[in-house]
Amino acid sequence: MATTSPCAAPSPSLRCPLALSHPFASPPPPPALRLAGPKLLPGRLAVSPPPGIPAVASALESLILDLDDDEEDEDEETEFGLFQGEAWAAADEREAVRSPELVVPELEELPEQWRRSRIAWLCKELPAYKHSTFTRILNAQRKWITQDDATYVAVHCLRIRNNDAAFRVYSWMVRQHWFRFNFALATRVADCLGRDGKVEKCREVFEAMVKQGRVPAESTFHILIVAYLSVPKGRCLEEACTIYNQMIQMGGYKPRLSLHNSLFRALVSKTGGTAKYNLKQAEFVYHNVVTTNLDVHKDVYAGLIWLHSYQDVIDRERIIALRKEMKQAGFDEGIDVLVSVMRAFSKEGNVAETEATWHNILQSGSDLPVQAYVCRMEAYARTGEPMKSLDMFKEMKDKNIPPNVASYHKIIEIMTKSREVDIVEQLMNEFIESDMKHLMPAFLDLMYMYMDLDMHEKLELTFLKCIARCRPNRILYTIYLESLVKVGNIEKAEEVFGEMHNNGMIGTNTKSCNIMLRGYLSAEDYQKAEKVYDMMSKKKYDVQADSLEKLQSGLLLNKKVIKPKTVSMKLDQEQREILIGLLLGGTRMESYAQRGVHIVHFQFQEDSNAHSVLRVHIHERFFEWLSSASRSFDDGSKIPYQFSTIPHQHFSFFADQFFLKGQPVLPKLIHRWLTPRVLAYWFMFGGSKLPSGDIVLKLSGGNSKGVERIVNSLHTQSLTSKVKRKGRFFWIGFQGSNAESFWRIIEPHVLNNFASLVTQEGSSIGSDGTQDTDTDSDDDMQMSDTERDE
Repeated sequence: MATTSPCAAPSPSLRCPLALSHPFASPPPPPALRLAGPKLLPGRLAVSPPPGIPAVASALESLILDLDDDEEDEDEETEFGLFQGEAWAAADEREAVRSPELVVPELEELPEQWRRSRIAWLCKELPAYKHSTFTRILNAQRKWITQDDATYVAVHCLRIRNNDAAFRVYSWMVRQHWFRFNFALATRVADCLGRDGKVEKCREVFEAMVKQGRVPAESTFHILIVAYLSVPKGRCLEEACTIYNQMIQMGGYKPRLSLHNSLFRALVSKTGGTAKYNLKQAEFVYHNVVTTNLDVHKDVYAGLIWLHSYQDVIDRERIIALRKEMKQAGFDEGIDVLVSVMRAFSKEGNVAETEATWHNILQSGSDLPVQAYVCRMEAYARTGEPMKSLDMFKEMKDKNIPPNVASYHKIIEIMTKSREVDIVEQLMNEFIESDMKHLMPAFLDLMYMYMDLDMHEKLELTFLKCIARCRPNRILYTIYLESLVKVGNIEKAEEVFGEMHNNGMIGTNTKSCNIMLRGYLSAEDYQKAEKVYDMMSKKKYDVQADSLEKLQSGLLLNKKVIKPKTVSMKLDQEQREILIGLLLGGTRMESYAQRGVHIVHFQFQEDSNAHSVLRVHIHERFFEWLSSASRSFDDGSKIPYQFSTIPHQHFSFFADQFFLKGQPVLPKLIHRWLTPRVLAYWFMFGGSKLPSGDIVLKLSGGNSKGVERIVNSLHTQSLTSKVKRKGRFFWIGFQGSNAESFWRIIEPHVLNNFASLVTQEGSSIGSDGTQDTDTDSDDDMQMSDTERDE
């Protein structure tokens, strides 16, 4: 019999320990358990985590999700940290709103002694067991247990803060024939899970309430939003916004000011280039604060002006209105607001307003921010005075203000557009010698200038310098390819095009294929041109009209007519294997209008460099299967982190194998499909190479039997692995020589330099940032030699 701690045994009466003072609490109830608010359990009975322990912390997160801070934001403006360390946006206020009252009969009120004994035994023993044994014990009680009995057990698990056990009991109850929906119990379970950072489980109970036609309680909305905002690196910001909007529009609730502020803070916590897409949601939060007569914090005004300053089209009237409202509220415009205003005016080329705002910054007596100089450079460049922009850059250095990445990017961009070759080359040398990172945008501007000036030799030298210092990308190779075609070096262009096509980190697209097609046509190599045309037809790339006419004319000379080809949509072997690997890592599928066709949803983590690279590769590899909205991105940097395929019957086989009633499962023949390419894409999407050299793979869905088939299949390839179950996910780990053997198997199919990206991050890179936070606290992922293989 499993041992349990003394506090696991239920007390004869649950009324006394739980009838506590609370601002929203009702008078002492009659002889029944009443849970009347989030702050009901003090001391050892408190539902919230102990002090000092983060709400979403777990042993797995410590090992898998401890991401190093990205340095990708250095080229963005960082002159002020919006809302850093501000007390006005308390992000962990999970217990501020009252939840419905839950009434549970006392154990001593039950007439049968045997029933009281069995319930007491379940309350004592169940929390000590893991999922499989837990369910078997409950199944053995089906002959006698009722909904009231199971509710008592679930509430007891909440009392002792074993929220995972409470969720298991509740999930088991839902599947029983006698279950009748209990809104108060569902609310209590969801609230406790949300406070504990179990966002997926909390969301599952939340959605179940909605399906029952009930509007979740205000406390559930509040707690779930805060739980989503607590997920590291803002991975669940979109989900938090969705629940926030539902709280107001579906529930009709008026959130507390702290919740408005917490969400607003998250919306402006990213760099300007990324956060600008959050403007609409930020305006909605501001509107709700104003219409509910709550106080608008100074930084909310500053944040809104900051977001508006990064828009492609500046809403001048809105910025003026916000500045006016800010002054009426009695707030002074700080340096952050003035710089945002300068940025907005500079984008319009309004030198007078930009300089007037600059004068205000000078009068403030504060340190002069680099970003203000960047705005002045932008303003003069837009009015056709690039040399004045250069003077601004020199003035900044003369005042001992060290240039940053953003200032170098801006002045190099301005000088390349004005074709000041000598000045650009001097600035570029300074930038390289400064040992700053993020040289790629400057290299690209330089190569575009050389292309326009037909300085192809310098362009090639710049290309070689760039690939020696930066991670190559498709834009870089496309510029070089176009240069080679222009000078007529088709042989070298063919070599570069082949490298792009074979290197998954780079890949080809519509533009590069059209360039190569023009090259073959200019060399009158119609046979190779036709092969490129066939490839473009298969990938559904648009062929330029003049190239198509030249190809048809050239083939007519050889008495060959080119006819439009009807391309049969069919997944090739490589695509099938890639899809299996992604599905093992957590990619989702859904049926489309119940017509026997399915859609694949590709979703990648925005804060992962590895996923950023994989995203571009998958977009190129499945281009012909993507919807029109997802195919309209030629620039790899603009490809979204979420995109979907068209609905098609070819995906139905995979949906039937990997999903059952919408839940992920493992196919019975999965052990036969684990080819090296499948394992490679599983690793790239849902795996990680730890700094120690060990490799872990996250497995989405399945049960112990399915995992056992995978482990046995790997064992036939001389790969010994260890398995850990974390919540709903299994982790398969390879240590030492087994990790080395696994890497040798998958290395031919892993994208170039991908391993370094995954190792640097040292984290799990599954498809959903919430998955790894929703884990059981009684397991850990320390793969020591003393562990038992499951």
